Amino acid sequence: MSKTRITRLDSGLTVVTDAMAHLETASIGVWVGAGSRDEREHEHGLSHLLEHMAFKGTRRRSAKAISEEIEQVGGDLNAATSVEQTAYYARVLAADVGLALDIIADILTESVFDAEELEREKAVIVQEIGAVEDTPDDLVFDMFGLAAFPDQPIGRPILGTRERVSAFDRGAIGAYLDAHYVTGATVIAAAGAVDHDAVVEIASRLFTPFAARPAPAAAAARYAGGDARHKRRLEQAHIVFGFEGKSFRDPDVYAALVFANAAGGGMSSRLFQEIREERGLAYAIHASHWSLSDTGLFSVYAGAGGRDVPELCNVALDCLAQATVDLTETEVARARAQMKVSLLAALESSGARAEQMARQLLAHGRLVPREEAVAKIDAVDVAAARRAGRAMLAGRPTIAAIGPVARAPDPDRIAARIAGV
Repeated sequence: MSKTRITRLDSGLTVVTDAMAHLETASIGVWVGAGSRDEREHEHGLSHLLEHMAFKGTRRRSAKAISEEIEQVGGDLNAATSVEQTAYYARVLAADVGLALDIIADILTESVFDAEELEREKAVIVQEIGAVEDTPDDLVFDMFGLAAFPDQPIGRPILGTRERVSAFDRGAIGAYLDAHYVTGATVIAAAGAVDHDAVVEIASRLFTPFAARPAPAAAAARYAGGDARHKRRLEQAHIVFGFEGKSFRDPDVYAALVFANAAGGGMSSRLFQEIREERGLAYAIHASHWSLSDTGLFSVYAGAGGRDVPELCNVALDCLAQATVDLTETEVARARAQMKVSLLAALESSGARAEQMARQLLAHGRLVPREEAVAKIDAVDVAAARRAGRAMLAGRPTIAAIGPVARAPDPDRIAARIAGV
């Protein structure tokens, strides 16, 4: 059994907890509604750098002391940056929730951004950028985002570029922190062995340095579609093609998710069965749908030998187009079942539960009961899934490809193939 409570402090800060009676540990964190899409051009990569620098020392704790204090009680501390949010979170025993929140508050309100630590961490991130460039199945998704949303922060890689990251100084980090880490864009979430009133009391004391105002609005996304390819001497061509999808506020988002899952979400999906099992054209093939506050992306990824690229792309496009016409009740029911298991299994983890609550409050201003989410999944029928698929595939295509990709189709050829089925 769980018990969820929400308190909105006078400052604008939101605290949400889910007391899970059967647990003896707790997951607690701070989620800020600011990510890479909130960066101006000269700030590209700053959200991620700030996340790294938060752990590099405060007025009360050195970088070593931060890690030692949390690990002394058996806990762990981590952070993550995404397009629209940044999270700082810990997992500890019930008795150490106060310590965990004190450390997180300390790194977010009292970090010193030491100049030597900053230079070291910038070098680490430059290495991280290099690691992505050496991993084509990661790099191709960065290329895909840039092509789908050209000249916009929402499409740029979260890590930034070597040039931008290397140029950041303490002033840039502090200015970004002051502008975006504000109470109206911040949720403190905890799940597991937690006491709501205690978390509220601690939060109200520790986060007073956060400015009591809403965060500045991010620029609206403008999906354009496009073509990005990089010829490289690789054994495989790595390809992502796709279309604009549905935002998580769009009433058709669940239908889009069901379509993506049925078309290419598992080993029983059309794409996997036709392309890998029947034709052996690719080792990896899958479709996915990714939602943001005002847009989304539906995409298909595949890796194949250069000679197989034209056939692979044609077959994949034919499968998608055909699914908008004759997707079956059996396929839709299977996709719905897979989505429900994924949703409900995640909620068995206190960390996943805390993250979900924070993201829902930042996205919707309320918690979405699991019964409501399950009902919306169950409400997607064959007609709705087909309709969502047709709407997405009717848009301007985007393609990104790396490796032996000379024979990969361009957006016009993709659109023509879809229309011809």
